[in-house]
Amino acid sequence: MVLSTAVLDTNFGDAFRRLIETEKNPALRTLRERAFARFAEIGFPTVREENWKYTSVAPIGKESWSISADAFLDEVSEDVAEELARFNFDRSGFTALNLAFARVSLVRVPKDTSVAEPIELNFVADDGAAIFPHVLVVVERGSKATIVETYASASKSFTDSAVQVVVEDDAHVTHYRVQKESLEAFHVGTTEVSLGRGSYYNSTNINLGGALSRHDIDLKFTAEGAEAFVDGLYMLNGTQHADTHSVIDHLVPNCTSHQNYKGVLNDKSRAVFNGIVFVRENATGTDAEQSNKNLLLSNDARVDTKPQLEIFNDDVKCSHGATVGQLEEEELFYLLTRGLTETLARNLLTYGFAEEIINKIDVASIKDELDRAVLNRLNAEI
Repeated sequence: MVLSTAVLDTNFGDAFRRLIETEKNPALRTLRERAFARFAEIGFPTVREENWKYTSVAPIGKESWSISADAFLDEVSEDVAEELARFNFDRSGFTALNLAFARVSLVRVPKDTSVAEPIELNFVADDGAAIFPHVLVVVERGSKATIVETYASASKSFTDSAVQVVVEDDAHVTHYRVQKESLEAFHVGTTEVSLGRGSYYNSTNINLGGALSRHDIDLKFTAEGAEAFVDGLYMLNGTQHADTHSVIDHLVPNCTSHQNYKGVLNDKSRAVFNGIVFVRENATGTDAEQSNKNLLLSNDARVDTKPQLEIFNDDVKCSHGATVGQLEEEELFYLLTRGLTETLARNLLTYGFAEEIINKIDVASIKDELDRAVLNRLNAEI
């Protein structure tokens, strides 16, 4: 394996060279080596690349991160290694680096099983550390489960995560993803979802933390009759920067997708939303909706939004749209005439805007925590 001098000079190259010798699974070792070779070839993305032109990740590469050897001490079975090989690590330098250092976890729900309690995946990055969680979720045919994925940190750190979700025929998955890391942290996450025949996938993605964060979503319909919800909320203050890129790919006929993303931005924060829905030539009967709405609480906040549809047949029902604006003056005036102070009225309208997404969450403890987080961002009680 040939590594570039630039990569070898970083702690990523030094750490990988030191740790790869401890990988016990031959198949996974080969996969890790291939992934790191890809990272060595392309490095981190730059703003010259179309998918990253609004998001500079240069600050991540300037830090010297501590990388744990724990990932290489875990036993990974042959069948899990085979599933990991399906992960598209060529997507970017981050996905390649994730697989190279991945600490792999498997969540498997057996056939025709309904899991009553949420399956919780909690990841915490220590000060100065880089972590690379990689979770493979397989929900087998006819099963039902709720996945809660949470990221936290107390100070400056770097999380490079990946989650592969396989929803088999007639399975039902509810997936909550909450990113609430330190305002000094860097966070890059990738979610890959594959949907089987008659399956149902309902995701809610909440982004509150991080100085710089990015989430890539790649969802594919692989058999007819599946339905997916891909919704999210980002709330940003200060100079936070959050980037969401999603690809929803209708490869087969008669599937339905819904996407509703909302953003609340204050101060000098910035958000990027780029969502694309593909409807392939043979994907007749597709029903796809996509929406991105943004609320700016400051004249210095900024959003770059680009919802897209690429449709290659006529027998479909598709819509998409985006809005960027401030609070509606008529709504604000109405509340003021009812005796509310201007501050309380503005907070109430902002809270209501965000709550449409948070109200999707059926896990009471998580919803209550997010309610408090929203109110904290508003410096308010309602």
